[in-house]
Amino acid sequence: MIEPSPTLFLVGTRGSELALVQAAATEATLAAAFPDLQIERRIIKTTGDRRTDVALADVAKAEGIFDKGVFIKELEQALDDGSIDIAVHSLKDLPTVLEPRFALAAVLPRAGVRDVLVTRGSCGFDALPAAARVGTSSVRRAKQVEFLRPDLQVVDLRGNVPTRLQKLATGENHDAILLAEAGLVRLGYLPETPADDGPEPILDMPGLFALRLEEHVFFPAAGQGAIGLEIRADDSRSRVLAEAIGHQETWLRVTAEREFLRLLDAGCHTPVGVFSFLTNGEIRLQARVFPEAGGPPLSGEARGKDPLTVAQSLFESLS
Repeated sequence: MIEPSPTLFLVGTRGSELALVQAAATEATLAAAFPDLQIERRIIKTTGDRRTDVALADVAKAEGIFDKGVFIKELEQALDDGSIDIAVHSLKDLPTVLEPRFALAAVLPRAGVRDVLVTRGSCGFDALPAAARVGTSSVRRAKQVEFLRPDLQVVDLRGNVPTRLQKLATGENHDAILLAEAGLVRLGYLPETPADDGPEPILDMPGLFALRLEEHVFFPAAGQGAIGLEIRADDSRSRVLAEAIGHQETWLRVTAEREFLRLLDAGCHTPVGVFSFLTNGEIRLQARVFPEAGGPPLSGEARGKDPLTVAQSLFESLS
């Protein structure tokens, strides 16, 4: 274990454009809260970044990694050996159950949670022609496309956000792609708030348009839009720093969403959509779950003030 400096704080992140933006947001928030803290960044290449030769859902199988640790394994190894003090994640990539020596310490304020349909030309989801090719690496998104528009073709799509947009722009394999609203906003491709409910131009990508899909129509992933801060469970210094910049409203919402996944024993590649709202202290949680055996999805809704109780109620309400 590397002996920590009392003022040096090492932030670990993946190297994608989006990951670096999220790391920079974390570092800026830490610097504002702790002006004397010396913050350094460590960029770590993960299995999921390295293995772009197979579909994302097959990476874990190809690499022999349990479930969905393909974007976190190497970051956790860096936490283990002390080469970083905190790992910055897109929360939807983080398993719902961590090994005991790690902990999710805090989350930053959440960005938009919606999925976004990106097309060449101004075209909505319902207006896509039959047999149009929709690109995604997410099993959850693929299952919802098949459920909502069984006449469409789902085509695997790998790469970071700019790469995926460029693949759509060339038009070789995809007529539309699905991306997360938070990533497009954080990278500057969309404004934080849409001007209206229709398709919007993708900034700096002429000819591409985005339609933000409402949560109750196209269910997001648990934790989507949130930045999670993972630490060594016994590292009290990192916990104090992380909790000091954490966002309580986001924490309540993602706690409910992630607990629901835990109750399902679901992973990041399990086709489950779940989203939440927090209004006057009350959490409203809705889900759409695609059974492994096939058939129509299960759905449910629950409300309450305690995130764990709400998740349990939602789990019991599925039908």
